[in-house]
Order: sequence, then C-alpha cells, then structure tokens
Amino acid sequence: MKNGTKWLASADVRPTRQRVALASLLVGDGMDRHVTAESLFDDARGVGESVSLATVYNTLRAFCDAGLMQEITVDGSKSYFDTNISDHPHFFWEDDRVLTDAPAEQLKIVQLPEAPAGAEISKVDVVVRLRRK
Repeated sequence: MKNGTKWLASADVRPTRQRVALASLLVGDGMDRHVTAESLFDDARGVGESVSLATVYNTLRAFCDAGLMQEITVDGSKSYFDTNISDHPHFFWEDDRVLTDAPAEQLKIVQLPEAPAGAEISKVDVVVRLRRK
C-alpha cells in the first residue's frame, strides 16, 4: 500500500481506498505494468478488493489524466494502460493479446510527416504487432 500511496501523492491524486488498492496492484512491487481494465479488475478481485469494473475504468482514466499512466490503444478499440510514462515503443503479441515494452534504443524515427495547418504533433505511439511462428 505504501508504494501506491506515494505514487498517488506524486501527482496530487486524492488517495481513496479503492485508488490506493488499485495503485498498489499497479506499482506495489516497483515494476512497470501493462494492464487492461479487465485484467486489473480481475487482479483486484483476486486479492479480495471489492471494486466494480466501472470504478477500475474511471480510476485508470484518472491516473492517465494525472500523468501517472499512459493509455495505448490497439486495434482502435482495446485500451492498455502502462505505468511507464516515458516515450517508448511497444510490442503487441497478437496471439495472446498482450502488450509489452519494446527496446527503445533500437527504434529510430528519422522523420515524421508535417502536421497539417493549425495542428501540432503531440505524441507518437509505436506499436509493433507480433505473431508467433
């Protein structure tokens, strides 16, 4: 619980009981996580935490809004949430539907297209889709 509470405090997020419980599942061991709302819901239920799926969705959105996590959308509909907020690429394993970090030092983006008039590029997400042979 201590790591979860500190993590929330770092972004001035109000530490409700459910937020602290979910934050502890996400960062309690100090390792970065890629989760879906459903997988975090299952993890919470697995440790006896009484929380609704809607609360998990809302909490993940609040964590993203506070800058604690980033959302990565795959297939335009499925959202994954990453506790590593640095700019880095991802592998999406199609067979398992799992998102993992890809080695950032191996990615080289030489040039991006120019943004249309009146717009600016805010972020570039790189997701490399993988299929086992």
